[in-house]
Amino acid sequence: MSQFDVAVIGAGPGGYVAAIRAAQLGLRTVCIDAGTNKAGDAPALGGTCLNVGCIPSKALLQSSEHVHTILHDFAEHGISLSEVRFDAEKMIERKDAIVTKLTGGIKYLFQKNKVESIFGRASFAGKHGDNWQLLIDNGKGEHRSIEATHVIVATGSVPRPLPLTEIDNINVLDNEGALNLTRVPGKLGVIGSGVIGLEMGSVWKRVGADVTILEAAPTFLAAADQQIAKEAFKYFTKEQGLNIELGVKIAAVNKGANSVSVQYEHNGESKTVVFDKLIVAIGRIPNTQGLNPEAVGLAVDERGFITVDDECRTNLPNVWAIGDVVRGPMLAHKASDEGVAVAERIVGQKPHLDFNCIPWVIYTDPEIAWAGKTEEQLKAEGIAYKKGTSGFGANGRALGLGKAKGTVKVLTCAETDRVLGVHMIGPMVSELVAEAVMALEFKASGEDIARIVHAHPTLSEVLHEAALAADKRALHG
Repeated sequence: MSQFDVAVIGAGPGGYVAAIRAAQLGLRTVCIDAGTNKAGDAPALGGTCLNVGCIPSKALLQSSEHVHTILHDFAEHGISLSEVRFDAEKMIERKDAIVTKLTGGIKYLFQKNKVESIFGRASFAGKHGDNWQLLIDNGKGEHRSIEATHVIVATGSVPRPLPLTEIDNINVLDNEGALNLTRVPGKLGVIGSGVIGLEMGSVWKRVGADVTILEAAPTFLAAADQQIAKEAFKYFTKEQGLNIELGVKIAAVNKGANSVSVQYEHNGESKTVVFDKLIVAIGRIPNTQGLNPEAVGLAVDERGFITVDDECRTNLPNVWAIGDVVRGPMLAHKASDEGVAVAERIVGQKPHLDFNCIPWVIYTDPEIAWAGKTEEQLKAEGIAYKKGTSGFGANGRALGLGKAKGTVKVLTCAETDRVLGVHMIGPMVSELVAEAVMALEFKASGEDIARIVHAHPTLSEVLHEAALAADKRALHG
């Protein structure tokens, strides 16, 4: 039986990074993963993020943004085209090629760092002395047992099912099905206005679909700062034409041969809408399928999350869990940082991860990003704060890009001026938010951001101006 210092279950952004870091620290490491490529005929590392999540969705968002730019924005640059053709199949092929390149890259990184990779689904089988025993099923009736002193569970999450219908990825789609449409649906329905719903709705709206998003919550983007969320709602509905209905109660979903009908109640009115395709994007749930936690007494809470402490330790000695399968935001970068931290804790180091400093990003157009406390949270917690805002409308770089929409909002402590939260909607704010994270992590003040020289002309000047505005000394607004 093969023995390892560390066995990582799952090769998503949390698992593969944890495995690499453990190997770098001198630990004999194995990573076990059951993921396959799109065709299902070969192993594929990278988990949901690389294969059917973060990476492919960003590829489609970029392709669809090019289409929208050609059709709607080129004219003001003096560019005219006599004919524009869009090939959805080619867009999907490009996305698939990016996925293949990156998943292959993880295989190379494993080889470079001497991480052993085993294909299959791992489950707990018991304990032998100080080692945990794992049984690996390769899906072909073949099993292999290994032992490891430490186990890191990084099995991620799966789409939350909608009880009213089954996902067939033909007409009723989850995130994977939404990423593989080869024809633009005439009428597309999306249940859920979270990150996946908004991004996938945006992709297919830009290339010609009539998109309706149905959201059960009465508030749009409840996790975001509501000033930014309200601005986003205006852009998405009034300017881009997404039909977003909030406070919806779905009554029934009926699949036809080539369509899906959805019955729902909205503002006291019963409605039935027929869509060509329906995307179900109502969140994700932890994935512990086949893990067999009962065999060793691994604690799982009532929502299905593996129970861990602040350092990702489970109730079992030397068993750790990270990423989507534990508490905290379901974000790839959170999982990766937890994986690094756990690997370092195993060898006695003392890393620290502050959830308040983790950035959130939604890759719509305009993009939405934030880190730290929202204004609503500060009010609820009774924290006195200062607020500064600045818009992209007068920013030279944004105007040159033709993307002069959006706002940056800086929240600082009224007494100490320490940065408490930064919230953004606008062009490339997925990149700008890194400065906000740095400020939060190093406990910077609003004045620190205001005193740092920002290059001109750049989009970052809007963050600089918002920090100035928090101290009532804005220069350009």
